[in-house]
Amino acid sequence: MNTKSRVIAIVGSTASGKTDLSLRIAEKIKGEIISADSRQIYRGLDIGTAKPSKEVRAKIPHHFIDILDPDEDYSAGEYGQEARKKINELLSNGRVPIIVGGSGLYIKALVDGLFEGPAKNKEIREQLEDEAKRYGKEMLYEKLKKIDPISASRMDFTKLRRIIRALEVYYITGKPISELHSSQQTRPEFDVVQYGIEWDRNILYERINKRVDAMFEKGLVDEVKTLKENGYSPALNSLNTVGYKEVFDMLEGKLNEKDARELIKRNTRRYAKRQLTWFRADKRIHWIKISDAVYLDIDAEKIINEFLANQ
Repeated sequence: MNTKSRVIAIVGSTASGKTDLSLRIAEKIKGEIISADSRQIYRGLDIGTAKPSKEVRAKIPHHFIDILDPDEDYSAGEYGQEARKKINELLSNGRVPIIVGGSGLYIKALVDGLFEGPAKNKEIREQLEDEAKRYGKEMLYEKLKKIDPISASRMDFTKLRRIIRALEVYYITGKPISELHSSQQTRPEFDVVQYGIEWDRNILYERINKRVDAMFEKGLVDEVKTLKENGYSPALNSLNTVGYKEVFDMLEGKLNEKDARELIKRNTRRYAKRQLTWFRADKRIHWIKISDAVYLDIDAEKIINEFLANQ
């Protein structure tokens, strides 16, 4: 008989309603949110990451939000270890953790454990960085697709650091990093029941477009100006991301606001597609098809009833 505690996870693409659904569940079962968002961990990145408001966080405890400054590094492996520790702590105190996020690597690190890989090799890394400068990051991405198509399919081709790391691990070990991930997984002391939110693509894309417009109206440009004034560079890993890099380009005169807004919409739609590709590869996820946000309460009740019935 399985005596492990069970934990709910709500996953899905950006703008899918993960936060709304998780908050409805948390209110009903007195849960606490474990954020699995690789950008909401940073202070000052509020509007562009659709971070829950301070009022919401005061009402329902949230963890792994606003824990780092934008120039601090934080790996998925670190997150996985610390999130597991926090979940075990909450469970031991009789609390109900609810994992929420769209960062696939963070979810994987928490649920399955994550292979950290060998130490960095300066010579290999410098060679790959030089190739990227001479031939472009696209060439390195094509190389990765031939060596490790699984990792490449889950990776944003604009994220040069991740591409270089995947190639570096292959050249050091002779094995694709996706294979090493699979062979060195470690399970947590609790079971995670994952629910994925799925929309019709056209509706999801319309939600994304509306969210981007709302971000500009809420002050996204001023948020990026403040980050820039505080000395944070768009080259930082935390800011080299959709919604921030485009506004930095706008502030530097490379784009006007209209073009920046449309580019963010396009890049966010592409990011959502990659997120769904990642999550759909995990057959353990129970998918919930939503046609209208008004049904979120019904879906919350369904998840709660299933969760309580199997406790």
